[in-house]
Amino acid sequence: MSARQVTSLTNPTVKAVRALHMRKEREESGLFLAEGLKLVGEAVDQGRTPRILLYGPEAAGMPVLRRVAEATEKAGGDVVEVNREILEKVSRRDNPQTVIAVFPQLFHDLMALKPKAARCWVALQAVRDPGNLGTIVRTADAAGCGGVILVGDCCDPYSVEAVRATMGSIFAVPLYKATVAEFLAWRAHWPGSVVGTLLTATIDHRQARYEDPTLILMGNEQAGLPPELAAACDVNVKIPMRGRADSLNLSVATGIMIYAATP
Repeated sequence: MSARQVTSLTNPTVKAVRALHMRKEREESGLFLAEGLKLVGEAVDQGRTPRILLYGPEAAGMPVLRRVAEATEKAGGDVVEVNREILEKVSRRDNPQTVIAVFPQLFHDLMALKPKAARCWVALQAVRDPGNLGTIVRTADAAGCGGVILVGDCCDPYSVEAVRATMGSIFAVPLYKATVAEFLAWRAHWPGSVVGTLLTATIDHRQARYEDPTLILMGNEQAGLPPELAAACDVNVKIPMRGRADSLNLSVATGIMIYAATP
């Protein structure tokens, strides 16, 4: 493993990596940050190789790092040993991971999605909270869902906050993007059930009929599903509220729906 050493915060590579905290920079570069040696190692195992690999001296002797660094170098990536101060600045944390990597973003073509490849899929409309989005991607991974479709103006699944919340599932779950119009046109050919959630629905989510493959469609955290998307569902259901709370966190509600569709 051959790596160059960098100790200056003004180094161009360090500045470029730090800039990926900004959505504009991520969109223009098509890159994103992922933190942690375990996560980066799993990404490499799935064929996703870093463009840039930063690591602290504490990680230098670890076998996983050597494997990741060799894969990065083989793919033409940049392997850099940095100090703790740089790791703190890049991660914006006082207790940073010892490894931070830059990867290319990956969105799949919605028209190439094969519905019968999995029992359950998830579509999210205008989700705003990156923590919710990342948690849903992680839950979809845990449940064996085929992928997550982002409909309309969603937050960035490749933001640092969202990637952290996925706990590595960002590399395992295919992501798709579509406008509302594109989604509705594509949904017309869905071979199984499309199930939405509405506070005004009368059918309990446990009583609904889920025909594989099931597409779970969830709305925005505040407004829920807009009328045109609710109308596109084969059935709209509600999750009963038995206590004082009148609604659930989006990621919790989506998890309940995913497991209802895949008992």
